[in-house]
Amino acid sequence: MKRTANRFVARLLSTLAASLPALLASSAGMAAEPFHAYTLLGEQGRTIVRVVTGADACPPVELDGRRTLAMSARAAKEEIPARAEPGSKPAAFPVLSCELELPAGVRRASVAGQRLALPRMPPRRIVIIGDTGCRLKASAREFQGCADAQAWPFAQISRAAARLKPDLVLHLGDYHYRESPCPEAEKGCAGSPWGNGYDAWDADFFVPAEPLLRAAPWLVVRGNHESCARAGQGWFRFLDPRPYTAASSCNDPARDGDGDYSQPYAVPLGREDQFIVFDSARAAGRAYALGDEPFRRYEEQLRQVDVLAGQRRHSFFVSHHPVLGFTSAANEVALPGNAALQSVMTSLHPGRLFATGIDLAIHGHMHLFESLSFASDHPATIVVGNSGSSLYLPLPGILPEGAEPAPGARVAEFFSYDDFGFLVMERRGKRWHLTERDRQGRALLHCRLRQDKLHCTPSRKSSSRDLRVSRAAI
Repeated sequence: MKRTANRFVARLLSTLAASLPALLASSAGMAAEPFHAYTLLGEQGRTIVRVVTGADACPPVELDGRRTLAMSARAAKEEIPARAEPGSKPAAFPVLSCELELPAGVRRASVAGQRLALPRMPPRRIVIIGDTGCRLKASAREFQGCADAQAWPFAQISRAAARLKPDLVLHLGDYHYRESPCPEAEKGCAGSPWGNGYDAWDADFFVPAEPLLRAAPWLVVRGNHESCARAGQGWFRFLDPRPYTAASSCNDPARDGDGDYSQPYAVPLGREDQFIVFDSARAAGRAYALGDEPFRRYEEQLRQVDVLAGQRRHSFFVSHHPVLGFTSAANEVALPGNAALQSVMTSLHPGRLFATGIDLAIHGHMHLFESLSFASDHPATIVVGNSGSSLYLPLPGILPEGAEPAPGARVAEFFSYDDFGFLVMERRGKRWHLTERDRQGRALLHCRLRQDKLHCTPSRKSSSRDLRVSRAAI
């Protein structure tokens, strides 16, 4: 008994000794130094280590317990002057952004004792999320309850998705939503940081995403909230997988034309499958005229998509704005998809819009879930924009006869879900299965992808309140 008591006392003293520095710092009102370490997938699956730190120098990366490599500074600490947009303020980044491309063959990597998630290729389980930030927007009079897990469940979704032990996380854009100060009358967001600086990025993304950032590498898509006029500075510092340059930093409004358009790239998922990442951050809501500068920019990018699609048998096109998804409106009306992208894609691929070989398109932007399969020659489409930001109006329970997201796109099967959740995409044998899950991770809808068609079945545990189902005019 005495020996057992001694062991207990020893363990207690050890625990207190380990926690003492943190307790002292807390009692003195000292905040922990900012630090986030995570991995991104870039062009052709390159693995990129990123660190965001309040220190003045980048930490080394330890590889396989035998050697270390120095990280390079991607973006320095600085405060960027306010833009001309109404309500903007200087963007303060009191953190250093560091990076390192990992050499091939690395099995273990860590930074400052934190183990990094490394790719498992080919990935078999992919978590897909989109539109995750807490919406604070004075012009729309929308102030989401950032401190309320029911009103803003991104942290809950992040934990639920991490428990599934994914091989990869795909984020479909719109990480940052805290654009305006929280009014005194709005208790749900009281004290929230706002603006385009690090404090808002930390609260909106890094803190709630931490479980998923530790669970798996990320493949990131740029949303309209990350355009240069909005949170583009943080996007290029923290998330964009390509080299950081002054021209594409969004720091100089005169060079937004360079920063707002990025070339697409492919990430292989095996010998036959790949994601093609497309930057639609500046896509408008109206069709472009043939001579418009955005038309020319997007036409150039989409021609490159065609080249990339020829590299694999099956391609999955990922962008923020839905091309063949419906847009919700008042009175449960289903409006067509993004007219700007459709106008450019029609000029390249009349009818289908997408190149042959693109079997599935995955998007965010609409704050709900949609799955569509077509009787016409169009790729299946998934919309996942319901992972945290305030939800949009629901789509119709039954699509009106003849409803089409684009001219000639005849819907064969349509499901929508207008509550918070995320998607899991799993490879089973040679086929991909997709499962829409609610905020707790419970399965709502099971789908099988065959070529460019989706066949979906509601889960036995989902109810008619969960999913809106339509066979849409068949």
